[in-house]
Amino acid sequence: MNEKQYNKLTNVIIGAAIEVHRQMGPGLLESVYEECLLFELAERGIKAERQVKLPLRYKGIKLDKYFYVDIIVENEILIELKVVEDILSVHEVQLVTYLKLANKKLGLLINFHEAVLSHGIKRKINGML
Repeated sequence: MNEKQYNKLTNVIIGAAIEVHRQMGPGLLESVYEECLLFELAERGIKAERQVKLPLRYKGIKLDKYFYVDIIVENEILIELKVVEDILSVHEVQLVTYLKLANKKLGLLINFHEAVLSHGIKRKINGML
């Protein structure tokens, strides 16, 4: 996937998230936004998987521990959803770590608690696009 394709898909994801926020407002559970966002992405013809298991690898060995990514879109973009007062650096680091574990280049951190959703969206890159 090239940079233009990443940007186009990112715009569709953000548009879907804004529609969910417009319809539902802030302050609900993360699982509600996840369900609604998956619906909006499907309506736009976008393939998305929820609660994707990422195995823990340590020194090249797969251990019996998993991390769960909220949503992976088109097997390319990770989405980590939050409903928190403020996005903290630990939330951003979590997304970057998931990008590395999943060997993906781009992730979005979306905080549905914001009054204006665009203020709660962070884009993170693992390596160069």
